[in-house]
Amino acid sequence: MTDSNDPKHRVSRRHFLTRSALAAAAVPIASSGLAAQAQEHHHPATGTEPFWGEHQRGVTTSPQRHTYFMAFTLTTDKREDVIALLRAWTQAAAEMTQRPAVPAGAASPDQIPEDSGDTLGLPANRLTVTFGFGPTLFEKDGVDRYGLASLRPEALVDLPRFPGDQLVPERTGGDLSVQASADDPMVAEHAIRRMVRLAYGTANIAWAQTGFLGGFKLGETPRNQMGFKDGTMNVQTTDPAAMKEFVWVAEEGPAWLRGGSYMVVRPIRIALEHWDRMKLAFQEQTVGRHKISGAPIGQKHEFDPPDLDAEDKEGNPVIAENSHVRLAAPASNDGVQILRRGYSYDNGVMHLAERWPPWRQATTFDAGLLFQCYQRDPRTGFIKLFAKMSAFDMLNQFTTHVGSGLFACPPGARPGEYVGQGLFTEA
Repeated sequence: MTDSNDPKHRVSRRHFLTRSALAAAAVPIASSGLAAQAQEHHHPATGTEPFWGEHQRGVTTSPQRHTYFMAFTLTTDKREDVIALLRAWTQAAAEMTQRPAVPAGAASPDQIPEDSGDTLGLPANRLTVTFGFGPTLFEKDGVDRYGLASLRPEALVDLPRFPGDQLVPERTGGDLSVQASADDPMVAEHAIRRMVRLAYGTANIAWAQTGFLGGFKLGETPRNQMGFKDGTMNVQTTDPAAMKEFVWVAEEGPAWLRGGSYMVVRPIRIALEHWDRMKLAFQEQTVGRHKISGAPIGQKHEFDPPDLDAEDKEGNPVIAENSHVRLAAPASNDGVQILRRGYSYDNGVMHLAERWPPWRQATTFDAGLLFQCYQRDPRTGFIKLFAKMSAFDMLNQFTTHVGSGLFACPPGARPGEYVGQGLFTEA
């Protein structure tokens, strides 16, 4: 690994030559200040979030502490099987978000229990379950398996390969996605296990990733594994105009998707051991924020706007040209914004062959960010933002994108419907 303390590898503020993986590991996590999201309607006395409604829950819901994302590969060639699965998933999600387990003793000794029982006695813990449709649901290997190819949204593109991508096929893509988020990890896992059980014979697990948010109080921005506040600069979920402009699909999309959104999901491994050996000044220069306060470099408070025009006495930008904050700022991207909603993850350790000198092989953390973002159109959202960041962001030397997926998340459903029903009605 390079060492920023070595004079041969010192980085000027004006120029920074990236060497490896990708940037968005610190594309901020949650919404712009959890205080704003905390105002969303839910029932604190019972710990439940409504399931039915105009939009799927889990997009604007005040972030829960734990998440479990899973992508599925359909194994059936029958359209009616897919519909039956979506019906079963929708009904199960509606039940679990209000009560995550059936009463004890619901099955006789000679029956398979309807419920695993691992959450008996636990409240719903603000469980939400969010569903998505991948590009391969509409057409796979040139085959229109379910008569849906003509209804694939133009914006549901195949993501381009970005500089530094090291995507593992086993952590990429998927026909369907399900994400369960809750304030208790057992509740989130329980929801995913039930979805897997319901999918038996129709769909198999493609890949999965759990995630967590560090301890934080409502109204405070959580910190990521790099120690920085993550989620300061984001779309305000309590601003209907902003959500309409940047997040919810409208008339430009097919009828079945209007009121839904596009979700990009990417597991991003962070070289934590490398990062932990960097001087504080270098860390702050890389991110573009002060570590303790979260304020942009040169400012005092977390939510102060970054001054991208400020220069030091030597004429260098106060916020480095290749810092994460500068490259991610709407002012640097023609006003583009995405709704970031990510979680830290830790899978233990892994054996790694480094991609930078001295090319050392090591056992290191398999940890990082389960990055997620929602947007009205990924072509003008994530793809536009990340094309620049993947090439120039100073965080590239610490981050590697190891998986990827793009899913169209339909709008919410009303009682008696199933999520995504409009797609199959139109087809």
